[in-house]
Amino acid sequence: MSYNETFVAREPERQEIDAGKGNLVLEFGTPWCGHCLAAQPLIREVLQQADTDHIRVEDGRGRRLGRSFRVKLWPTLIFLRDGEEMARVVRPTDIAVIREALARLEQSD
Repeated sequence: MSYNETFVAREPERQEIDAGKGNLVLEFGTPWCGHCLAAQPLIREVLQQADTDHIRVEDGRGRRLGRSFRVKLWPTLIFLRDGEEMARVVRPTDIAVIREALARLEQSD
């Protein structure tokens, strides 16, 4: 799996994320966030080519996963390898920043 167009129906538990194996990009945001909508073409272009899983998590009040990662702004992309954070991108406006974070994740293989 690479780029995922939709938000997951069930927010994963932090323990699931921490125990995960392989590369994963967690994307926190909302379907109505202007910054999230503006960043989608950039995120899609990079992650469609990537050999990594991508989970879109709808964030907001009462959502514990985003709080556990200390997400404050949307979109926030967290690049994980075997449950460990390797890079983070907040409100990307430049495709190069996303590519650089993905490259750091892939270097860890």
